[in-house]
Amino acid sequence: MTTTEHSAAACRASRHTRVQHLITADEHSLADLEALLATLPICSTGRVFIEVPDATWQSEIVAPSRMVVTWLDRSRRSGAPGTSRGCAAGEALARAVTGWADEMLCIDDDQTRVNLLGGYLGTADIVDHLIALGVDAARIHAPEQYGIAVAR
Repeated sequence: MTTTEHSAAACRASRHTRVQHLITADEHSLADLEALLATLPICSTGRVFIEVPDATWQSEIVAPSRMVVTWLDRSRRSGAPGTSRGCAAGEALARAVTGWADEMLCIDDDQTRVNLLGGYLGTADIVDHLIALGVDAARIHAPEQYGIAVAR
């Protein structure tokens, strides 16, 4: 059995390599998110952050059991600190992901796979932050039309 095999037995093996995933989405990319999650091995670990306009957008998301799904409801969040503005599209996602990355990524040996499916503004801020932390841009996947990551 190799460490790249992803059968149920392989995933239970103590020597099986588990690569962490960081995945983001917004209300416009929920179908893409579900398609991506369906392709992940059952032993996948990591975080999924989903930004939506309000709680009515939240639904059942099927993800591997070792992944944590976090819904970010813009209507319940404030905008930029010190302003009375509401949370703009992409703002909650960028804040949550950059905070998570600051605490959870160990850049020296990190192999986290990053898939950013959210809108351009939040995604661009996240890419900038991850690259500033030392994440290899080739490991960051974002919609091609954004032109902000080199991975395909």
